[in-house]
Amino acid sequence: MAQKGFDRRVFLAGSAAMLASPALAQDVNTGTTEIERSVNAATRRNISSFRTLDWQPYFSNLSNGAILVDISSRALHYWEPNGAYHLYPCSVPLTEDLTRRGRTRVTLKDPQPDWRPTPSMKKRNPEWPDYVGPGPDNPLGTRAMHLSWTYYRIHGTHDTRKIGRRSSNGCIGLYNEHIEALYQMATVGTQVLLI
Repeated sequence: MAQKGFDRRVFLAGSAAMLASPALAQDVNTGTTEIERSVNAATRRNISSFRTLDWQPYFSNLSNGAILVDISSRALHYWEPNGAYHLYPCSVPLTEDLTRRGRTRVTLKDPQPDWRPTPSMKKRNPEWPDYVGPGPDNPLGTRAMHLSWTYYRIHGTHDTRKIGRRSSNGCIGLYNEHIEALYQMATVGTQVLLI
């Protein structure tokens, strides 16, 4: 009988210690974890502000649906023409000079994207290949939606570590399952606003 009580106490004490351990690894002053402190400053924070937004302050109507990308909160908001709302975490451009803000629209939906680095990307990273076909090595993931701005896309990524971070060369990246869902709902002509 005493053995049963002892095992229970060990179990309860071990469970309490395990639950408390994440709090111990967190820096109270900065709110960052030890792992986050070891990542370089450009990608240090992986945060998204998952607050719902109303479409009316940003768009006059939802006739073709509407996509709003909030660069600072790293979130993509999508309103279907019927008003249904979807919210996705996303990756955003690495630096302010790679970031483009304003109004655009979806001009092409690519079900099997291939990738070519832009001239400026190739200049910054000459070791990058000139072309990557569709598949698991493709930086555009499983789907891509071209915007009216040259070289800009909303696309998937096979590298899920990028989502929620400043990690792209200008595009907006989503988890592959999220871009596949958005790809099904959005149409050519869907209005897009990056703020």
